[in-house]
Amino acid sequence: MDEQTRIEAEAAAFRGLVKHLQKRTDVQNIDLMNLAGFCRNCLAKWFMAEANERGAAIDYDQAREVVYGMPYDQWKANYQGEASDDQKQQFEATKPLHADTRAGN
Repeated sequence: MDEQTRIEAEAAAFRGLVKHLQKRTDVQNIDLMNLAGFCRNCLAKWFMAEANERGAAIDYDQAREVVYGMPYDQWKANYQGEASDDQKQQFEATKPLHADTRAGN
């Protein structure tokens, strides 16, 4: 596969993942973090870092809107539930496995 095709395929895969997560409003971020070690906010941080690295100045709120498909506060009000004590405990227990959201990782 040539470099341009790889880049386009990776971008399309990212868009597919974002689209899927936008449809799955029933899946809470804490569930994603506990299961996979990353969530919508992580994707937004990666997107922001990579965009900024390439000279496209966007902030975290703008990046989250790309990932959530709406302002984060709106998504949170419409879809985010309160995490259970078990979810919070699992989140703390899995912290060493959570994604590194710094640029260039």
